[in-house]
Amino acid sequence: MMRYVAMIVLLSSTFAVGAPVRADDPKPASKDNPKARYEFKENHDPDGIGKFYLGREIAHVMGFQASGWLERTEREKEEEPGKLLKALEVKEGMVVADVGAGSGFHTFRIAPLVGEKGKVLAVDIQPEMLDLIKQRAKKEKVTNVEPVKSTEADPKLPKESVDLIFMVDVYHELSQPYEMTEKMVASLKPGGRMVFVEFRLEDDKVPIKLVHKMTERQVIREMGPFPEMEHTKTVETLPWQHIIIFTKKAAK
Repeated sequence: MMRYVAMIVLLSSTFAVGAPVRADDPKPASKDNPKARYEFKENHDPDGIGKFYLGREIAHVMGFQASGWLERTEREKEEEPGKLLKALEVKEGMVVADVGAGSGFHTFRIAPLVGEKGKVLAVDIQPEMLDLIKQRAKKEKVTNVEPVKSTEADPKLPKESVDLIFMVDVYHELSQPYEMTEKMVASLKPGGRMVFVEFRLEDDKVPIKLVHKMTERQVIREMGPFPEMEHTKTVETLPWQHIIIFTKKAAK
């Protein structure tokens, strides 16, 4: 446990690539100025980037240098990914987007479930992570995984093309959460689902730094600007994480 805590400290500082805070950054938005929807503070958590969205500080991003840690054997016991797969209810033929896929830890667990007729879009902003996914797909002869290079504000997913989007310990690090969510929502088919897997801030026993944890209430709050997305359920079967699920309403 102590080694796990120490590694989280190392990754959130040594490998951080968050956006800098400038003196001329915009102040919190008014309804007339949607581009200034973020708040910036000079005094903030050192593990955050000093940028706030709806009262929550955005965390530093884990860099590609930590890819080996993402694949650590202890992760099976600590996070129990098999329970997450069950909660995602993946079916054959689905198009699934693993946003913030990293080294592909979850991507390659989803690929067999969607089958040859389905597809897993492994979305990441870091080309080094996507290279790791390409190499593994080639080595293991996996043909239904497609790497997708995103930007900070756009996951680069086609409109109304995806059945399921899931983010595992990723959303709290998005430097442009509103813009990314707007694009992700647009990429979902009617009836498609968006799943947030986040370490529980409500639980003091979860050994993760505060800016890398979120409450269920905060996730729901940040989905408020998107009324087409309905909070359908929260699954609490994982040892440390929420599985918070939203479903896109069918067009009227």
